[in-house]
Amino acid sequence: MPNPPNLENLQNICSQVRRDIVRMVHAVNSGHPGGSLGCTEYFVALYHHIMEYSNDFKMDGENEDVFFLSNGHISPVFYSTLARAGFFPVAELATFRKIDSRLQGHPATEEGLPGIRIASGSLGQGLSAAIGVALAKKLNDDSKIVYALMGDGEQQEGQIWEAALFAAHNKVDNLIATIDYNKQQIDGSIDDINSLGDVKAKYDSFGWLTMSCDGNDMEELINTLESAKEKTGSGQPIMIIMSTEMGKGVDFMEGTHKWHGVAPNDEQLADALSQLEETLGDY
Repeated sequence: MPNPPNLENLQNICSQVRRDIVRMVHAVNSGHPGGSLGCTEYFVALYHHIMEYSNDFKMDGENEDVFFLSNGHISPVFYSTLARAGFFPVAELATFRKIDSRLQGHPATEEGLPGIRIASGSLGQGLSAAIGVALAKKLNDDSKIVYALMGDGEQQEGQIWEAALFAAHNKVDNLIATIDYNKQQIDGSIDDINSLGDVKAKYDSFGWLTMSCDGNDMEELINTLESAKEKTGSGQPIMIIMSTEMGKGVDFMEGTHKWHGVAPNDEQLADALSQLEETLGDY
């Protein structure tokens, strides 16, 4: 049986990661706070409870769980989580999006930032990369799991569905992919821009084992991820439809696409920080 999660500790980490996110994008007046805030529980759950990995980072990820971020614009939550998990110094978060920083607006590999295995930001590609690594693990008799996160607007990309067909056909059953289903994209709501219909039914029909959860409820999220882990090796890739609220944790950012890629001003930052407890110490 897996170790029970320390929910209080995980929620404390979430609060600090959210503080990091709003401070990072405010400092350079650039970045994507909305989706980052909405996915905070997911990243904290992965890196502080679910995944089995080494902080001695190696690109091949041999004999450890690996994660791929496809919707790379939510890099603030990824960077904060990696730093808070010990991949690189927390103080480096202060360099986000600055000249010569390893923390580019979208994750990149040329600067060798620990924790980053692919450049991402060109939407639609991350699932394919994750499938390739999952197949490599099978060939290498590596029993660890590959995780991937995509956006819901990203499901409008054709490459996603080519990858979905391929993974099911080839029984890539060491893969747990997740869709951040906040129903918002850069120009508006998903339903207004290009409705996805019944996403779960689509992946079911493609041959995936699909699950659903509230991605902002830490206990439910962890239970779903643990259940997904137990279902690996069953002959099907796994897809979690994870409902979240864009901007979660900052009341004036919640539930709207308008904070997809907009940084808070000084007054808005102060308001946001007043809603988020400093639990681990600001960088």
